[in-house]
Order: sequence, then structure tokens, then C-alpha cells
Amino acid sequence: MVASPARCLICRNCGAEAPLRPQHACYECFGPLEVGYDRAELDLVTRESIESGPKSIWRYGPLLPVGQDAATRVTLDPGFTPLVRAVALAEELGMRAPVWVKDDSANPTHSFKDRVVSVALTAARNFGFTRFACASTGNLANSVAAHAARAGIPSVVFIPADLESGKVLTTAVYGGDVVAVDGSYDDVNRLCSELTETDEFEKTAFVNVNLRPFYAEGSKTLGYEVAEQLGWRLPAQVVIPMASGELLTKVDKAFTELVEIGLVEPPAGGWRVFGAQSAGCNPIAAALHAGVDDITPVRPTGIAKSLNIGDPASGLYALEAVRRSGGWMDYVDDEEIREGIRLLARTTGVFPETAGGVTVAVLRKLITGGRLDPDAETVVFNTGEGLKTLDAIEGTVGPTYRIRPSLRAAREAQLIG
Repeated sequence: MVASPARCLICRNCGAEAPLRPQHACYECFGPLEVGYDRAELDLVTRESIESGPKSIWRYGPLLPVGQDAATRVTLDPGFTPLVRAVALAEELGMRAPVWVKDDSANPTHSFKDRVVSVALTAARNFGFTRFACASTGNLANSVAAHAARAGIPSVVFIPADLESGKVLTTAVYGGDVVAVDGSYDDVNRLCSELTETDEFEKTAFVNVNLRPFYAEGSKTLGYEVAEQLGWRLPAQVVIPMASGELLTKVDKAFTELVEIGLVEPPAGGWRVFGAQSAGCNPIAAALHAGVDDITPVRPTGIAKSLNIGDPASGLYALEAVRRSGGWMDYVDDEEIREGIRLLARTTGVFPETAGGVTVAVLRKLITGGRLDPDAETVVFNTGEGLKTLDAIEGTVGPTYRIRPSLRAAREAQLIG
């Protein structure tokens, strides 16, 4: 059996190390923790060993902190989602190099959150937790509830009370407890952090609170898959939606790891990372535009609720990744988001939720603003399914014709000559 390559938890601020345990903040400086690995173990991983694995995130088990033994996993077996060549999208936007859409709406609960939840809850089972939980803007709640149902373990998820009805229903259907909180996601997250300190929640695993270092590592599998699906090479440019900023940092981390252990060669000049936010919740992009490191929290508004984290935990690290790579961040308003949804749908057949609309609309803005190179291969990340956010486009699309059931009516509508 392959052992875990994880060695410890490492503070992203001061570098202090801690044992592998349910802990999300450094005891020395209160900075965030991430998983540190044994480099010698990572160096043993080959393309062949990965390709021989299951067609799920677990083919990358030797690069993850948990789940090497299939019997220990709490999972819906997500991953290996389509990488779609977006020829018509590229043509419409004036991109001369290939554009790809990494479509994570194909995961079991139709968002990339299945990746992070599978890793976090596998860790939770290993640590002996008896209930699963999260603070969520929707997709994470869907995934935690579904994973818990599959594993036969109780769940309780906390969501803002004004969440899209589609995401509430696709969480509640799994039978766990759903707690709607009158407040923003940041209010929900703060409450969950406080609950982890109570006796009643001592044995409850909050995937994005007390298990956050393990949770975040699941996002790396998106980067691994893109490289493998491109024939073991990295794209020159990626455009990634940002809520907490963690997904962007982990895709960048995945690319870095693949280069360091010799599984891929970096593109000439390296890869550039671009971040996408909505105008209703753009604290990370606003900090980049202002040329500052301090991220000012905002009260989120707008239709892109899955990205509505006003006080992003990994915003600073997203800024660092974008600046280091020579990329950029931008934001778009609600009407641009709706057009981004329609644009991706009609050019690729991929129907994204609002976060995907944000990403495509920002891609267009980056091109027209001269920030993104139209001659460099680009991957755009769609992180969720449009059926969950139908209210965002309600009234903007619908039947092109309405006719009576007769040839005469079809002729009058000029459907036939």
C-alpha cells in the first residue's frame, strides 16, 4: 500500500511546523496552515503510476495527504472531468491560440467542491470525527451533504438564508440538517468557527474550518488533471474564479509541484495566472488594482453568490501568485456575468453557473484590455453547473417562437416557406 507523502502542517506566514492534525491556524502567529510533503516521496511519482490509477482524483493519491488506501476514503469519486476545446469561443473572442474549458460541472454534485470534500472528509474519518459540516455559499453544502449520505454519517451544513433555491434544494434532498443563517457567508463562517470550540461540536468535522489544510489540497487535482489532459504539459495562461482565493493558489501550487518533481516542463516563460471576481464582491481584485497588499473586506452583493466571500482567507496568497506569474485579476458586473453564461453555453455547450459566467466575462475583459495574450494557450475553469443558478438568467432567455400546432402557424412564423 502506498503511504501518504504528507509530512506535517506548515504555516504559510512564519513557516512554523505542526503535526498532521485537525488544525487550521498556526499557534505561533495565527497564520493559515497548509500541508507539507516529503519531497523524496513525491519524487517517486511517475506519469505511468498516475495513468494506471482510477479515473478520479484518487489517481493523484500519491500527491495528496490522505486517501492512498481506498478503504479509508469518504468519496463520491470525483474528478477526471472534461477538458473541452472551445474553438468557437476562441474565435468570437479573437483568441488565436487554443482555448480550453475545464468543466467541473461534470462532478457528482456538479461542482469542483466534490474534490475538496472527498479529501477533507477522508481526513475527517481518519481523525475520528462522527459528523460532517461546513460553512457554504451553496456548492460546498451540496457536496458535504451528499458525501455524508453516501458514507452513512450525519451532516449539518450552514448557509446564508438568501441562497439560490436550487442550491438549497440540492442540499436538503440528501437528508442532513441544513441551517439557514440570516447573514452573509462571512457571518456564517464566523459562526461555524465559534461552533468548533463548543463541546456539542467537538466531534464535528467542518471541512473548511478545522480541516481546512486538508480540504484545500483537493483543489490541486484540478491543476494535475489539466496537465495530464493536455498531454503532460502546462498551459501558458489560466483564468480562475475567486471567492476565498484558495482555488487559484492551489492550481498554481499543483503546476509548481508537477514541474519540481519532473512530471512536466514549464511553458517557455512560465505560466500566468489570472483571477476573476464579480463587481459585487471584488476585494482581491480591488487590492491588486490599487497596488496594495491589504485586502479590505466588503459586504457582497450581486448574482454570483458562490463567489460572495467578502473577507477572503487566501486573498493575499492569490495576489502573490498572480503578481509572481505576471498575470492579472479583474471583475465584471451582473449583466456581464449573464452574458458570460450565455456566451459559454452557445459556443461550447457548457452551461455554467454564475461563477463560470464571471470567469468567461473576465476572460473577455482581459483580452480586450490587452492583459491576456491571444496567442498563448489558455485554460478557463468552470466550477459549477448552471442548473443550480437558473434564477440568474430567468427572463433573459426563453422560447424563440410560440406557435399553434399547425403547418399554417409554422409558415406564418416563417419557420417554413
